[in-house]
Amino acid sequence: MSYSIYFRRKVIFTMEEEGLSIRETAKQFRIGFASVSRWINQI
Repeated sequence: MSYSIYFRRKVIFTMEEEGLSIRETAKQFRIGFASVSRWINQI
């Protein structure tokens, strides 16, 4: 599944603002750990 750049940025922003780990962020948004990890390196 392809996620919009807006959604990706929202995920990373939330992770940074709330001090969440990649695993916690993935669980909160119900997406894969690998996706969040990849987005951190892309954005």
